[in-house]
Amino acid sequence: MKQLRRTMLFVPADHPGMMFEAPVFQPDCIIFDLEDAISLKEKDSARNLLVEALKAIDFGNCEVFARINPLYTPFGEKDVRRLVPAGLQNFRLPMTESPEDILRLDQLLTALEKEHELPRGELKILGAIETAKGVINAPAIATASPRLIGISFGAEDFTRSMTTERSQTGEELFWARSHVVLAARAAGIDAIDTVFTALGDEEGFDREVSMAKQLGFSGKSVIHPSQIKTVHRIFTPANDEIIHAQRIINAMHAAEANGSGVIVVDGKMVDSPVVLKAQRVLDLAKGANLLPGGGEA
Repeated sequence: MKQLRRTMLFVPADHPGMMFEAPVFQPDCIIFDLEDAISLKEKDSARNLLVEALKAIDFGNCEVFARINPLYTPFGEKDVRRLVPAGLQNFRLPMTESPEDILRLDQLLTALEKEHELPRGELKILGAIETAKGVINAPAIATASPRLIGISFGAEDFTRSMTTERSQTGEELFWARSHVVLAARAAGIDAIDTVFTALGDEEGFDREVSMAKQLGFSGKSVIHPSQIKTVHRIFTPANDEIIHAQRIINAMHAAEANGSGVIVVDGKMVDSPVVLKAQRVLDLAKGANLLPGGGEA
């Protein structure tokens, strides 16, 4: 079944209450933040707290990540070495600017899998592209390692690297967003859009999430539980989409059973790209428990 990554909820790793509450809001993914949300003097204590939380908290169906510190800092490798034996499998690497950044983390994870007798390739990477250099190198980054399950776009650091400001309309981000999502889709991995920080602007958030979906992103990073419902609504197929997709797949199976290469739905010829789109809709619906056998997400 398709792993849904519609929402990735950031949770600071130095806040026990938020860490325990996060699964209640049912994001698809939780990202415990050891980087930007943690001051330099609290890095070690936050890491220790996250190690204990991973052992104590039932995360249910949420996929759990940690945003580690960059490996070029004194904290990044320590993060990985402590979190792997604690059971964490997914690592979000910030400030990814080249395939070499991914490969360095890949090599560390390979060594730790061997050290802790874990299955080879079990530990996964999400590369966060947050600078002009990273955006330019996105295609090479997206194919750097079989451990890579996706790449994400970070607008705040990107606009800083471009010496500009983030606007409500987002024209300064359009090319970068498009390039990142195109690189991800070409590599067959997920693309996760940037956070939306104006929590009071519900209309603007709805508009930005809709645009991210239209561009081809798999989901969006979120900074507050109140944003989850909107993202899930927009990134989850509607009932009429699911019904239409099921009709297409049923027609395909009927044509195959009859030895016919012609598929017709509602009087229209259906070709292979339409069938593939319909199957993706059903995969998403199944992941969201909207098909028979599961409840609504």
